[in-house]
Amino acid sequence: MKKQLRLSGSGGQGVITAAILLAEAAVAEGKEAAQSQSYGPEARGGASKAEVIISDEIIYHPHVEMPDLVLAMTQKAADKYYSDLHKDGLLILDDSLVPETPDFPHVVRLPITKLAVEELGKALFANIVALGALVRITGLVQLDTVKDFVKKRVPPHTVEANMKALQLGWNAAADVH
Repeated sequence: MKKQLRLSGSGGQGVITAAILLAEAAVAEGKEAAQSQSYGPEARGGASKAEVIISDEIIYHPHVEMPDLVLAMTQKAADKYYSDLHKDGLLILDDSLVPETPDFPHVVRLPITKLAVEELGKALFANIVALGALVRITGLVQLDTVKDFVKKRVPPHTVEANMKALQLGWNAAADVH
């Protein structure tokens, strides 16, 4: 098993943090993981992407060449980062911030930012909502493992909200196959 994932959005949305958490959880479960990131010169608002490879074998080339899954949290990210997605791959879009669906056969639209704002009061938690959805959709790591790493990485006063964000994402992805 080897899966290549690309999480994309704009700077400040937390896609890099979500990718790091996913990779940390994979390693904790005994899998191999490689994680990389790139972002524009703008600290906030510019395009950003983070990539994760999770495998049960040694990863010799640590860069995503043809992702199996692309998460796009903005329209600009959707337009820019889905083109090399594997033909049988899955494109996951934040329904709130990606109004135009790219022409791709396997697309899932989830209300990621909307859930974060309506249920937790801040778009800040959208990356963790997305992470919860990714965990359920991919089945690459256990939700409990991700919870442990989120608890270690986020500020203590936000742990409860982040746990709720993970669960919101997990629940939102219930009907995704």
